[in-house]
Amino acid sequence: MISRRIIRTKVLQILYAYYSSEDKSLSKTEKELFFCIHKSYDLYHYLMALVIDVANYAEKRIDIKKKKLQPTDEDLHPNTKFTSNLLIQQLRTNRQLNAYIDQKKLSWGNNPELIKELYLIMVESDVYKNYMADENRSYLDDRKFIERLFNKVILLTEDLYIVLEEQSIFWNDDVDFVISMIIKTIKKFNEFSDSDNKLMPLYKDDEDRDFTKNLLRKSIINHDELRELIKLHSKNWDVERIAFMDILIMQLAIAEFIYFPSIPTKVSMNEYIELSKFYSTEKSRNFINGILDKTLKDLKNSNKINKIGRGLIGE
Repeated sequence: MISRRIIRTKVLQILYAYYSSEDKSLSKTEKELFFCIHKSYDLYHYLMALVIDVANYAEKRIDIKKKKLQPTDEDLHPNTKFTSNLLIQQLRTNRQLNAYIDQKKLSWGNNPELIKELYLIMVESDVYKNYMADENRSYLDDRKFIERLFNKVILLTEDLYIVLEEQSIFWNDDVDFVISMIIKTIKKFNEFSDSDNKLMPLYKDDEDRDFTKNLLRKSIINHDELRELIKLHSKNWDVERIAFMDILIMQLAIAEFIYFPSIPTKVSMNEYIELSKFYSTEKSRNFINGILDKTLKDLKNSNKINKIGRGLIGE
């Protein structure tokens, strides 16, 4: 589930915390890195369970209306298209989702007001109104509605972010990415998916997990060499006055150039320039691009870039 870009982002954030702290324990920092990545995986399951809770709330409202002293015809014959949504039914019975939620004790039970608010926002949305008004019913329609529910309602509900921030400092920045992973997951569900349908693993493979650990380690262990390269290629700049986050972005990029033989330098360059769009100013981005470009050329001329693998030799 965790992409290389998110791994790089998490390493950058943890690296910033490492250098800002008096405690320079590499093993402790590594544990913090893996902990915050696992928190993203918690959020993946937590938000997936959220639509189930909203549907459960909708069912309770239907039951309450049916028990009114003088129920209307609409109360007695409600539109149950949402509460019987076929994808939600699959999520309700998904063994992996339920086991993870139970194991991690993740519950929306303490946030009834948020569930109610999400429901009320949903029923007023065009996405919901169009879905409920369409008399045609298919699995694909049900799945597409849940995708839109995540993108058009859940993702845009501000109070959700307040609730998440209260529970974990790691979650707010992850919502957009995690929802994109949830949508990617449910797109793989079909009408024949059963309770054993697999969700995404935390890491795509062992290589990604090793990349996470090694990127942090290589950057910290080779701190002096990496900082010296940054200083060398920013001669006209006072390194002490360069934004700390900009230095960390360059430090990670150069670490990838040198110590990760299977990753093309072009990929590393593009990824960290992209990262700088979120953590640096426009002026800083141009500066980072220039320094990394000069550093890369120098490393290649000094034969310090040794890439191996298909299509990478002699890069």
